[in-house]
Amino acid sequence: MFKPPKSRLPQVGTTIFTVMSALAAEHQAVNLGQGFPDFPCDPALLEGVNRAMQAGHNQYPPMAGVAVLRDAVARKVETLYQRSYDPVGEVTITAGATQAILTALLAVVHPGDEVIVLEPCYDSYVPGIELAGGVLVKVPLTPGSFRPDFAAIAAAITPRTRALIINSPHNPSATVWSDAEMQALQTLLAPTDIVLISDEVYEHMVFDGHRHCSAASYPGLAERAFIVSSFGKTYHVTGWKIGYVAAPAALTTEFRKVHQFNVFTVNTPMQYGLAAYMEQAEPYLNLPAFYQRKRDAFRAGLAKTGFSLLPSEGSYFQCAGISGISPLGDAAFCRWLTSEIGVAAIPLSAFYTDGFDQKIIRFCFAKQDQTLERALERLQKL
Repeated sequence: MFKPPKSRLPQVGTTIFTVMSALAAEHQAVNLGQGFPDFPCDPALLEGVNRAMQAGHNQYPPMAGVAVLRDAVARKVETLYQRSYDPVGEVTITAGATQAILTALLAVVHPGDEVIVLEPCYDSYVPGIELAGGVLVKVPLTPGSFRPDFAAIAAAITPRTRALIINSPHNPSATVWSDAEMQALQTLLAPTDIVLISDEVYEHMVFDGHRHCSAASYPGLAERAFIVSSFGKTYHVTGWKIGYVAAPAALTTEFRKVHQFNVFTVNTPMQYGLAAYMEQAEPYLNLPAFYQRKRDAFRAGLAKTGFSLLPSEGSYFQCAGISGISPLGDAAFCRWLTSEIGVAAIPLSAFYTDGFDQKIIRFCFAKQDQTLERALERLQKL
């Protein structure tokens, strides 16, 4: 009798996101757990993709991505972050940011290498490390403020440390790393050969006049970094699964060795459509104001409830404390909130490997105004 092989990811089951979405559907709840928009993208972007298909761009593109899109990415990065990347040898178009992160891990992490992850974190990081044969080293962000603890990061570094993953603007906490923090990281990593994987998918969602501090802007970080971003997040087309990685030539060479065999290349007409759309910078330059308006309206509504609001400095997430509302833990509260109040959220404990519960939940405000208004009407019953 056939015996199934041993699982490569024995700890992985149905994610909290799948569970909460199913519960939301069952109870016809307003789903603010899903981390993607419920509104359409700019019709001009769709028209660009249609033009590309009609022009015959429907076969395999180059493995690294079409030249015009890599050129557009390089120009944007240099304009915003003052770092010049060669579009030929240092920019790669990927099948979304999650694929980019996994590919970076597979490219540089050997079995037994240690990878530092700052928790809470996006749920793909840890499985990616395990698939690469790496050893997970968890360092918590400071509870409550979710700022990086550089003494703790320094204490976690050993001769076996191969990589460190950072994420700013941060999912799930909505914090944004400051210039001082990026400078501190640069100083900390300077005497090491640690590779940095900088997850910057929410780069264009930074509020209150602040700026995104990309690792590309810091020479000591850029020389060792995979910079990861997402067209899906920026242009409201998460289902297209297109992102990019900018990295020095030596790192890009190793990245593409893996990329060509786990993806090979990425949807051709969408690449051409995105390249044409990027000729105008306004869509991403106007994104902070677009999302800040939604954030401010959502926070104003939540202020009329018993939630305690954490700062939302960037991304399209808002975290809220529940201690003033319920004695339940965050996961049980989210299930209750969905079934009894009719609004779905995600418990912050889901972003910790050990389920650390600070009685904080995460809402996504990347929704139509009427969606947010409907959710607030229900939440204000609390």
